[in-house]
Amino acid sequence: MSKTNGKDAGGPETGKIRETASQGDVEHKSKDKKAKKEARKARADDHPPSSAAWARAVDAGLGTAPSLSPHRAPPLPRAAPGIVTVEPGTRFSLSHVDPDATGGLEKAEAKAALAGVRERIKALQEKLYAEHARSLLVVFQAIDTGGKDGTIRSVLEGVNPQGCRVWSFKVPSAEELDQDFLWRYHLRAPGRGLIGVFNRSHYEDVLVVRVKGLVPEETWCERYGLINDFERLLTLSGTTILKFFLHISKDEQKERLEARLEDPDKHWKFDPADLTERKSWDAYRTAFDDALSRCSTPYAPWHVVPANRKWARNLMVARTIADTLEAMDPQFPPAREGIAGLTVPD
Repeated sequence: MSKTNGKDAGGPETGKIRETASQGDVEHKSKDKKAKKEARKARADDHPPSSAAWARAVDAGLGTAPSLSPHRAPPLPRAAPGIVTVEPGTRFSLSHVDPDATGGLEKAEAKAALAGVRERIKALQEKLYAEHARSLLVVFQAIDTGGKDGTIRSVLEGVNPQGCRVWSFKVPSAEELDQDFLWRYHLRAPGRGLIGVFNRSHYEDVLVVRVKGLVPEETWCERYGLINDFERLLTLSGTTILKFFLHISKDEQKERLEARLEDPDKHWKFDPADLTERKSWDAYRTAFDDALSRCSTPYAPWHVVPANRKWARNLMVARTIADTLEAMDPQFPPAREGIAGLTVPD
């Protein structure tokens, strides 16, 4: 077929062909979208009232649901310098980590840098909250006086409370004991857009219960695999998991307990039972070694933080949280249609 000035002989101009095709695509997409909407409504209307509401709620949430392959772990950057990440599938011992390590930092330098890292966390948390598609769970474990409260308070200073939930897991209640051991933790897992913090966690059920002999060995042994499954479920549901073990020495614990005894303002933090727990130091270390070894996975590895120096500990943890949020790359949602042309009346 001959062509004349960009036209096919006997046919429309090329530009008009494209325009017609484009209009056809728009109409097709519009019809397709309308058909899907009608199909969802029909499906919901075919159910009893409660099921219909459920079907509509599921459809409404699909727009922001994360798209994750069951074979792909979320993006996890390297932990900050000074932190030791437990390699999945290997045997680990806390004896190989120096609790006095500072990651090459000096105290004044670390304290000055922390303010900037907090600002990074605040800005990224706002995007995560606005995006409302994924969540971050930060888990803290440590032996008594390890610094969980202080780390959380320091690192998350200034974060919008609307987008952050901190849960401290103490001795389980009667209701919690009536459920499976993971029930109370799953109940507090962060929803979309939130940063969730566990001050102690589901690992208590392979630590305290083991050392104190609260359940048979065959029971707590089975829980390592169940914990890994639980964390895998959260990961596939759009939750990135960061697990920090705050590692202090036995001498440092002694100094911190003595400081609580000497300061009347800290007496409320002292529990005589802490002295009894201290006698089980070696048993806890063995339990921690097993938990860190058996539950460090590619999708939720354990990070051991040298924690004798609080200023170094805080910066290491803050940097790792900020880097993880950046790797998640949350984005503000697009503006509503037509908002660009609006003006605010006098």
